[in-house]
Amino acid sequence: MSDSPAVPEQPEETETVTPAEVRVRRSPRYFRFMITGAVLFAIVALILTFSFPENPTYDRGSVFGFLLAICVTIGVALGAVVALVLDRTTARRARSVQADRIDVRTASAERDDTSDTQS
Repeated sequence: MSDSPAVPEQPEETETVTPAEVRVRRSPRYFRFMITGAVLFAIVALILTFSFPENPTYDRGSVFGFLLAICVTIGVALGAVVALVLDRTTARRARSVQADRIDVRTASAERDDTSDTQS
């Protein structure tokens, strides 16, 4: 009996390298633009709340809440529009580069493929 632990057999791998041409471009993160727009317009709502004299009908909290709802909606929409415009402009500057596509197949996967076709 041997003291060495049993080593499982590693399936044999075959690699196929195929050259391909791919387009590379930068893309903005839409969620970050929308969050930034919401935060900036929330600050605008806060400034607008305290820049005008207090209304006797509504307290400052109500005015701020109303302005916040409107300004955040506008900020999210403007942030998304800015991200879309940036996405369109960066799409024009996309460039083509040469890349290698590597397909790796194991011997067990090849056996599974051939057993499926025989059935």
